Amino acid sequence: MSEVQYTPRELLACVAARLISDGESVFVGTGLPLVGALLAHKLHAPNMMAIYECGAVDPEPRVLPWSVACSWTYHKAPTILSMTSVFGHSRAGYADVGFLGGAQIDMYGNINATCIGDYDNPKVRLTGSGGANDIASLCGKVIFMGLHLPERFPEKCDYITTPGFLDGPGAREKAGLVGGGPWRVISHLGVMGFDEETCRMKLISYHPGVTPEVVQQFTGFELIIPDDVTETPKPTEEELRVLREEVDPNQLFVF
Repeated sequence: MSEVQYTPRELLACVAARLISDGESVFVGTGLPLVGALLAHKLHAPNMMAIYECGAVDPEPRVLPWSVACSWTYHKAPTILSMTSVFGHSRAGYADVGFLGGAQIDMYGNINATCIGDYDNPKVRLTGSGGANDIASLCGKVIFMGLHLPERFPEKCDYITTPGFLDGPGAREKAGLVGGGPWRVISHLGVMGFDEETCRMKLISYHPGVTPEVVQQFTGFELIIPDDVTETPKPTEEELRVLREEVDPNQLFVF
């Protein structure tokens, strides 16, 4: 029996989908988070409710939207809110999961999407928060997706655009943040979580072809690596079929 073949981005989409449970309300983002959410909806989470930053809630897009502002995100949406109201939806406690990206994420899950280097004299000026700060501050749990490189996983972000656990245990509560904070980090090398006692990032699984040592090598701080860390399960034939035939048949984000 031949082994199932898949691309790295297909693996990441499947990992993202598996982290979504049926019945959860999910703030999806452009790209792989959107693909993962739609894949979860078709496979194991038919009652998952997608929330888009542009204001659409629980739509039934006929084709894969190219962004969170694409008009397909409104197709058959029973509720369409203003951007202000959709974030108010999160403040009221109706957003269980939020997907985010960024240029840097540090050991406490803080995210930088503002600048690389000094804020007043940056090496690179980035796009800024958008709705990311609201999502990270208000959603029940936050999932970060991004490339795994030492400069993108530094011990401390050059600038905190989006709060994680800030400087450690108790800091979110002291700052008045109501959401649960960072929960999972999906990179091209593995899946990370956060230690309940120290709030520091820890390795949960490493992707096929990768080792825990490689994940550590590409991280700019010391990861917590538990003894029970495992290999990320490969995509199943059914996951790949739905992904390729129903979710992203034109390979807009998964190729």
